[in-house]
Amino acid sequence: MTVAADAPADAARIAHNDLANALRALAMDAVERAKSGHPGMPMGMADIATVLFGRHLKFDPADPAWPDRDRFVLSNGHGSMLLYGLLHLTGYAEMTLEGLENFRQLGSRTPGHPEVEAAPGIETTTGPLGQGLANAVGMALAERLLNARFGDLVDHRTFVFAGDGCLMEGLSHEACSLAGHLRLGKLIVLFDDNHISIDGATELSVSDDQPARFAAYGWHVQSCDGHDPEAIDAALQAAKADDRPSLIACRTTIGYGAPNKQNTGGVHGAPLGADEIALARETLGWPHPPFVVPSEIVAAWRGFGTRGVSARADWQARHAAMDDATRATFDRVISGDLPADLDTRFDAYKKELVGSPAKMATRQASGKALEVLLDAVPELIGGSADLTGSVNTRTKGLAEVSAGDFSGRYIHYGVREHAMAATMNGMALHGGVIPYGGTFLVFTDYCRPSIRLAALMRQRVVFVMTHDSIGLGEDGPTHQPVEHLAMLRATPNLNVFRPADVVETAECWQLALESRETPSVLVLTRQGLPQVRLTQESENLSARGAYVLAEADGDRQATILATGSEVEIALAARDLLAADGIAAAVVTMPCWELFDAQPADYVAQVLGSAPRVAVEAAATFGWTRYVGDDAAVVGMRSFGASAPADKLYEHFGITADAVAATVTARL
Repeated sequence: MTVAADAPADAARIAHNDLANALRALAMDAVERAKSGHPGMPMGMADIATVLFGRHLKFDPADPAWPDRDRFVLSNGHGSMLLYGLLHLTGYAEMTLEGLENFRQLGSRTPGHPEVEAAPGIETTTGPLGQGLANAVGMALAERLLNARFGDLVDHRTFVFAGDGCLMEGLSHEACSLAGHLRLGKLIVLFDDNHISIDGATELSVSDDQPARFAAYGWHVQSCDGHDPEAIDAALQAAKADDRPSLIACRTTIGYGAPNKQNTGGVHGAPLGADEIALARETLGWPHPPFVVPSEIVAAWRGFGTRGVSARADWQARHAAMDDATRATFDRVISGDLPADLDTRFDAYKKELVGSPAKMATRQASGKALEVLLDAVPELIGGSADLTGSVNTRTKGLAEVSAGDFSGRYIHYGVREHAMAATMNGMALHGGVIPYGGTFLVFTDYCRPSIRLAALMRQRVVFVMTHDSIGLGEDGPTHQPVEHLAMLRATPNLNVFRPADVVETAECWQLALESRETPSVLVLTRQGLPQVRLTQESENLSARGAYVLAEADGDRQATILATGSEVEIALAARDLLAADGIAAAVVTMPCWELFDAQPADYVAQVLGSAPRVAVEAAATFGWTRYVGDDAAVVGMRSFGASAPADKLYEHFGITADAVAATVTARL
């Protein structure tokens, strides 16, 4: 069971069909061995992949992280064996034959859907359809932003394979509309137009004219025979020559070569079976045993893998020719390191805040922090989903990004919350930029799939979510998030920050930027909040996740836990209790996730041994981990209502009196 590679690379004398059939055979063999998987797409798109990797894609397997490589995104990620076969055959050292043989097995580098951390050459985690396509928009956008800053040191394309399912998902509309508006001409999508989905023919559910749809977005559009290598090549040449994003609708046959199953829904997501594989080998003219690829075919593929060596050498020469300061800046932003003076700037900013206490909404406090950050961190790229004035994500003088001018740093995503989140993921994956974007917390409902993938992929993306509770007031329950904090906190590897005042907001922003492998959600208020941090601390107290804001006067008899806008309520309740002779401490908890990661002795010190009560203007779910009993949580147990914020807090019983009464009852 070997794949030899000892023959000289001579792709010209190897027939295209043999090169493509190597991909088909590896896919059907790996799926058969795993007894699960999706052979149809790899077999159908093998011709397109062969032309793209063999004639067009700029890459070098010897340096998978080369910053100016072309990006290849497999948006229809269920066809992951196509990607793994490509990486193996072109010479990515970590994509071994053993990895292909262990497809979908525990601990392998070949999971059922591509995962960005599984192996070099996988640019993003795909599988939820449409996500890869939207990530690619972000990658293409990041490329243009960096090109505007660093010139021809950043000059590459983003290629995407996408299927019918990707284009049916609503996310594809949001993202591709944005790409057309921004005229992202380095983005090329090859659409696997095979007319088949899981249920059968796509005509069961969709009759869209996809080329016309993309033409309406302002894309360059073509159609071609997805099994004719010369037609594919010509379409790619034309796409590269146009300054608009391009869609190439490639008419293909799903499961190409499997005589009884091709062009049916049955070949989409199940092994072909031994009998059908034998017939496919005969049909394709591929007589070789499972997982065996003739050495001359492997050598030709490895030749494709070395095609980018000269391009990388040219890039290295340009990199070396840069002036020292610009090269150092480029290397820093590509590495993801923050500027060395950021801590000093933030310490000075916090000192300024403590010296001049102010009452303000934390959304406004976020905007003030951004004034410091955007000046200090040039790679920080902002935006919002048509809510710039409400979410305070654009500072004075921050230039806009527009089609033809990518020198700005602020993106108007329009009413496209999901595309904003997925595009930011793509920007972060590309590297060289740190994206943030804002909308209302209630619209995490629209961003949720992309927030989850940011966490899964361990990307530094900052989601600015304002209007965080019933405190937004008159817009009513449609816009008042209740369950959203619990949903976000349930997501692994996601830091959910809910700061109590302007100082905590600054600290949470700093933590979000420092969290290189964890995305952050900043949960911010519409209503003004008093400043509760009035002393200068050299330590970032929010980094502990929770800390004692106001200790009990005397032996602690109770502990009140709170986040965000309810910290002031907790402090007021503490005063009420003190008047009754009850000594209570107030703990502010800006980030549960960071608090849960603290040493046990610190957690015990903060929480104390006295009875605990929590208050938060959100669903009570999750608080019992800290207070033990849902009856000890003052919070929301229903949706909100339309009324001024102060009336709503009183109506729903989220008041200092209610907190004090709950504490008394616990005692």
